[in-house]
Amino acid sequence: MEELKTITTDELEEKLEAGEELELVDVREDDEVQHGMIEGAKHIRMSEIPENLEYFDKDKEYIFICRSGGRSQNVCYYLQDQGYKVRNMAGGMMNWNGEVIVK
Repeated sequence: MEELKTITTDELEEKLEAGEELELVDVREDDEVQHGMIEGAKHIRMSEIPENLEYFDKDKEYIFICRSGGRSQNVCYYLQDQGYKVRNMAGGMMNWNGEVIVK
């Protein structure tokens, strides 16, 4: 199994502050994202990832986010096995100190 790439919350915040265009996907449940998401993140619940594969482009890298990093890690392994470029945000939203938006 190929090693999974990760990104720290600090690294992600630096990239966002630098204006980098990133593909962020938040895989938490609806009630969790009500408390705030990273701006620009697309919300696709973990359970809905398999039925939303058409959203993903194999030429782009996606950063996956959840509460603590466990669910997003599982999603990363799944998509990586399907041939997608993925990166897991280590520590999840529990480690996120940046701004969040509430939808």
